[in-house]
Amino acid sequence: MKNNDAYHNPLLDEETLSTQPVFSGKIITLQVDTVRLPDGNTATREVVKHPGAVAVLALNGDRMLVVEQYRQPMGRTEVEIPAGKLDPGEDPLAAAGRELQEETGFHSGELKLLRSFYTSPGFADEIIHLYVTENAQPGEMALDEDEFLEVSELTLEEAHQYIADGRIADAKTILAVYAWHLYTLTGQWK
Repeated sequence: MKNNDAYHNPLLDEETLSTQPVFSGKIITLQVDTVRLPDGNTATREVVKHPGAVAVLALNGDRMLVVEQYRQPMGRTEVEIPAGKLDPGEDPLAAAGRELQEETGFHSGELKLLRSFYTSPGFADEIIHLYVTENAQPGEMALDEDEFLEVSELTLEEAHQYIADGRIADAKTILAVYAWHLYTLTGQWK
């Protein structure tokens, strides 16, 4: 799923008239676009550009691998599925395997794409490719130098309780838990 592949409704589409770069960082850039609205008026749109990311619902038997790490924007630790940003030109499938191994030490010979989705389309173009593996095998972690996290495993019941308690609060992990739950009911990854 890419921006150019998306459905366009000519009655609602906006035309970009100009783009003003505001900030360029290690992971994101921020720009302000001036757009022509469907009624002919103009408006500004603040846009965060992101290289995209991957996330992995990794099952080890009847348990899901999760990592707990501090998240500065939230000001707290968060329990999440393994995930990370795409490197320039990197294939999402390769990135999913890399992130799983780096963050948990586990690896998988088989990763299946569940869904790709935008995280916050009102202001960002970040897309996450969510993969699943049912045969995660232990190995060695290879964390980035600025990455500190703890790896654990949760049952489906524990994952639902973490969501209810607010320990899991990010969309990709909640989506992964619900996909896992649906799989236990239907026997199919949907």
